[in-house]
Amino acid sequence: MLSKRIIPCLDVREGRTTKGIKFKDNVDIGDPVDMARLYYEAGADEIVFYDITASYEKRDIMLDVVQQVAETIFIPFSVGGGIRTVADMRNVLLAGAEKVSVNSAAVNNPAIIAQGAKAFGNQCIVLGMDAKFIGQSKEIPSGYEIFINGGRTPMKMDALQWALEAQKLGAGEICLNSIDADGTKEGYELNLTKLISDNVNIPVIASGGAGTPEHLRDVLTVARADAALIASMVHYGTYTIAEIKSYLASSGVKIRRTG
Repeated sequence: MLSKRIIPCLDVREGRTTKGIKFKDNVDIGDPVDMARLYYEAGADEIVFYDITASYEKRDIMLDVVQQVAETIFIPFSVGGGIRTVADMRNVLLAGAEKVSVNSAAVNNPAIIAQGAKAFGNQCIVLGMDAKFIGQSKEIPSGYEIFINGGRTPMKMDALQWALEAQKLGAGEICLNSIDADGTKEGYELNLTKLISDNVNIPVIASGGAGTPEHLRDVLTVARADAALIASMVHYGTYTIAEIKSYLASSGVKIRRTG
C-alpha cells in the first residue's frame, strides 16, 4: 500500500495567505512563503497553493510567489488559480512548481488537460474540483454539482462524470474539494470522496473540512483518499503536522516521513 500524503493548503490572495469558510469571509493569516517553509520543516509531504481570485478576476498566476517558494522548500508543490493555457502551465513549472492544478479553465476548455498532459506528463496535471451537494437529478445523477470561479458559478455538471472525463483526458491526480465542508473543521465529505475514489484509477486528494486527526484517518481509510489537504487545523496552531502524523501512524495508516 502506498503511503498516504499530508498536504497543507495555502489559499493566496493578493500575495497573502487567506482562509475562509465555504469559500466566503476570508481573512489574512500570513505570508505564503514563510508558511510554506514552516510546513516543509514540520514534515509536510507536499504543499498546495491556490491563487483563489485569479480565475474570477481573470488575471495571471502569482509567479513571483512560486519562485520564492521553490527557492525555500524541497518537497513537491502544486499551484492552481489563473492557469488558462499550456503557456501558463509552462511558466508555473519553470518557476519551480512540480505540478499545476486546473479547475475553472479545465471546465471551460477540457482540452487543456490533454494538452498539458502531452506537453509535461500526466503526473504534472492535477484536476481541481469544487463540488457541492444539490441532490440527485437526471442532470446531476451523483447529486454533486461542479462549481467554478472560486465556488461562485454552478456549471450543471455532475462531479463523478467530470472526474471520469478528466481522467480519460490525461489528468494524473484529482484534488477534490467539498464546498459544503470547506473551512468548517467538522470533517471531510466522506460520501463525495469515496464516490470519486472508488470510480477513478488516479490518486484523489481530499479537501475541505479537516478539523481533527480523526477526520484525516476517516477520509484516508473509510473514503480511501490517497492524500488529505489540511488548512485551518494547522494554520491556527490547533495541531502540528507531527501530531497528525503520529496519530495516523498509531491508527495503522501508512504515512511518509514525520519531520
